[in-house]
Amino acid sequence: MIDDYAKTYLHDDLRWVRGAMLAKLDGLSEYDIRRPLTATGTNLLGLVKHLSTWEARYFGEVFDRPFPEPLPRWDDESERGADMWATEHETRAEIVERYRRVWDHADATINDLAIDAPGHVPWWPRPDVKLFAILVHMLTETSRHAGHADILREQLDGAVGLDGAGAAQHGKNAVFWENHRAKIERAARAARPKTL
Repeated sequence: MIDDYAKTYLHDDLRWVRGAMLAKLDGLSEYDIRRPLTATGTNLLGLVKHLSTWEARYFGEVFDRPFPEPLPRWDDESERGADMWATEHETRAEIVERYRRVWDHADATINDLAIDAPGHVPWWPRPDVKLFAILVHMLTETSRHAGHADILREQLDGAVGLDGAGAAQHGKNAVFWENHRAKIERAARAARPKTL
């Protein structure tokens, strides 16, 4: 009984955070969804591409149910990092549609297998796993990247919240956020050690 509840709960959360990830692309230009916004090049479309690659791998080959489309190899040094950004030849639609196909494939694995179904992750130090561990791992990974996406989106156009457009920034206007940020800056400066 608890196994079914846990599986449903984790799966529902994974479905929800997937949608939140895609919503972060809404209303943005091709340039803005691709542009590197951190020193390491993190960008919104790259996060979606990355999640689609790894969700396909974790709910596919780990359970001997390979995703039916080619994926970059995790063990090929020349491919490392290629899943974190989109080339000029990859369209938003292609990447988003692939992510949705990955969802369908992953959902079938989750629905078809028991939560204690065995899997094998050859790149993990303890490679023998259960579906439960992979559900938790992918929910954690997707949530982590959704947090990155929240910050990237806020940097791009100030949108905050669970959807792409920011739900009117939780009902606050630009003046509120400017004052809020200034208050936090004053507190940070006041906390600095005093010099003699």
